[in-house]
Amino acid sequence: MLLAKLFLAFFKIGLFGFGGGLAIIQLIYDSIKEFANISQEEFANIVAIAQVTPGPVAVNSATYVGYEVGGYLGSAI
Repeated sequence: MLLAKLFLAFFKIGLFGFGGGLAIIQLIYDSIKEFANISQEEFANIVAIAQVTPGPVAVNSATYVGYEVGGYLGSAI
């Protein structure tokens, strides 16, 4: 059930988020507050790590958040 809610949250972000990865960072943070106990400081660290790793910022940060919530399956979702 938790992974289904996580999938729907990220599906909503992908559907309604536009403007690039940095533009939807706040939308990602607002959507994951109910799933993960991640502080703003920790989320800022996630975004910083996502910026230095190859790939889109939104995808990298969503993968990390998914891992924190549901392990490997959560990161795949």
